[in-house]
Amino acid sequence: MQAGRLNRRCVLQTPGTAQDELGQPIPGWTDVATLWADIRMKSGLESIKAGAPVSVVAASVRIRYRAGVNAGMRVVHNLQAYDIKAVMPDVSGREFLDLICEVVN
Repeated sequence: MQAGRLNRRCVLQTPGTAQDELGQPIPGWTDVATLWADIRMKSGLESIKAGAPVSVVAASVRIRYRAGVNAGMRVVHNLQAYDIKAVMPDVSGREFLDLICEVVN
């Protein structure tokens, strides 16, 4: 794998819970790793849901191979979150993972 294509510094996060000042659990995200990625925008769709316009963008994020990455996690780059919908590993060489992601604005 060419390191030059992995040119975006990202944070891999998993859903977690935190506690507010009263000790009540609140949903949040926990950092798993900081890694380099190649982010490519694939398509976009704009629609209206519940009377408000919604923009959905599909993206492909390629990272070096690592175990434990699954759908439900997310990748964050420059304060933009990419929700992971599917993980497609390179089964022959185990060099990379292609993450099929969605950005909802």
